[in-house]
Amino acid sequence: MIALLFLLANLSAQDFRRDVAPVLEANCVGCHNAQRNYAGLRLDTSALARKGGLKGPAIVAGQPDKSTLLTSMELMPGKAGAMPPGGPQVAKASRDKVRQWIAAGAVWPDAIALGQGNGKPDERAIADKLHARIVGNAQKNLAGAPYKTTIPGTVVSFEMVPIPAGEFLMGSPVSERGRRPDEGPLHRVKLEAFWMGKHEVAWDEYRLFMFAQMAGETAGADPVLDAVSRPTRPYVEMSFGMGLEGYPAISMTQHASNKYSQWLSARTGHFYRLPTEAEWEYACRAGADIDAATLGEYAWFAGNSNGKYEKVGTKKPNAWGLHDMLGNVMEWTLDQYAPHYSRWSQPLTPLPWLRASKPYPHSVRGGSWNDDAVGCRCAARVASDASWKMQDPQLPKSIWYHTDAQWLGFRLVRPVRVPSAAEMFAYWNNGVEKE
Repeated sequence: MIALLFLLANLSAQDFRRDVAPVLEANCVGCHNAQRNYAGLRLDTSALARKGGLKGPAIVAGQPDKSTLLTSMELMPGKAGAMPPGGPQVAKASRDKVRQWIAAGAVWPDAIALGQGNGKPDERAIADKLHARIVGNAQKNLAGAPYKTTIPGTVVSFEMVPIPAGEFLMGSPVSERGRRPDEGPLHRVKLEAFWMGKHEVAWDEYRLFMFAQMAGETAGADPVLDAVSRPTRPYVEMSFGMGLEGYPAISMTQHASNKYSQWLSARTGHFYRLPTEAEWEYACRAGADIDAATLGEYAWFAGNSNGKYEKVGTKKPNAWGLHDMLGNVMEWTLDQYAPHYSRWSQPLTPLPWLRASKPYPHSVRGGSWNDDAVGCRCAARVASDASWKMQDPQLPKSIWYHTDAQWLGFRLVRPVRVPSAAEMFAYWNNGVEKE
């Protein structure tokens, strides 16, 4: 009798806005809304949720075990019909709230619509708040020294390598083997000092951004962190069976890479962003190119990769201590892709960056496990393309995933000079993520 009374008390205590809406917002609505109604199901309003989709009614009041909203959550990740399909499984405490709510009659006031928030996040205000946080940590800079840091609240760490300020000749000479027209004309560039990731961002780090519960984050604990946009849950296992722990994260859009940078900045209190094309090539060259004859010592490419990516940092580093700058996975840069460098015609160009003005193409660098040696050169460039989302079934296409680009990743830089709030905003928000 006591147990029954306790159950009834729990059922009657369930409040949709307080207990259930946050669970649906965090785990379901991102893929079941007006833009992404997978399996014909929408979960953004009471009427549409009760109507259900191709798999039947999502909510059957009083009958949790006949409600696909709950039964799909109860399946282990990887099983047919499990939601979210890419994992991790919705936390048991959250599933219990949904079960108790449905058992109590699934009361969902018609006035409450999910996925609305307060409109589009005020990205400028977020950048202002993060800038204040980062400036407060500026005195902790260790200019010129490598460092390793653990993402707060986790056991996951990453390493950054110092890259000195300097000048270099960007592009390739006409005589270079495999050279393409988009690698010229040669032009001299001047850059400030920065740190760069010792290797590509690995799944260990990136999955913390994809799945807040893996990062140990509690809604409301850090309003600035809460305001940073995060990916919707994927509908496929994003490593495609090639490996997770210690392997490079792949198949994200440039927008997703930018938002990861912002998220990591919020978590650590230091400013991170994608490198510009010039910064990337400068760091790749490290004062001297890698000879094609020894490429296999430094890179995973088509000649030695066994048709998949490999763990980060397992090949020799370049002269500045950076692993996998060539091969393994291609890497995003900040720049819009242009078919030549003619715009940088002055004798010396300081800090070049071609800001994005359209969704495609953006510049990707370094070659991958799927490329031959010619594609794995410091000067080689690739233009991003809409075909990298060909498998994406939704309309409009996802702003988070390039499911067909299973050789695409990124690494981050941290400038020694802390930029202004306006600059941070521009680095983190390209404004052209929607096609």
